[in-house]
Amino acid sequence: MQVKIKNHLLEQSIGLLFNLSLKGKQSRHRTKFVKQLNERLQEVAEQEKEVIKENCHLDDEGNPKTINDGKTYDVKDMDALVKDKQELLNEEMVIDGGDSQSMLMTIRTVLDECDKEFSGQEAVLYEYLCEQFKVDEDIENTKEKDDQ
Repeated sequence: MQVKIKNHLLEQSIGLLFNLSLKGKQSRHRTKFVKQLNERLQEVAEQEKEVIKENCHLDDEGNPKTINDGKTYDVKDMDALVKDKQELLNEEMVIDGGDSQSMLMTIRTVLDECDKEFSGQEAVLYEYLCEQFKVDEDIENTKEKDDQ
């Protein structure tokens, strides 16, 4: 099984999964999965800082200059900054088989058996995660697709 989560949905995904009441193996695997998402979230934050540095005027110490009493960055090319940030946020974290297989299958089961009611943005995020974990597909079909 392979799961892909867009960078801009990492923090929300962490929140949704973290707030589910789980115990035993499900709780342990959720914690392991959330830890991986957190690590990626930190990487994305670092990459976002680099994108800002690349697209802003820098001070003598190599940090992005600010304007408007420190409220905004002194951007060289706003279009390039927006494009680069969008590109970064739309990249996907990919977690696949190997050591993660059991964890992914457990999270898939958690999502499938979840009886919590979601609404609004949380409902949209829940549907996205179910889609990424292929909750509505047969396990056999999922394995066949991953083997291809």
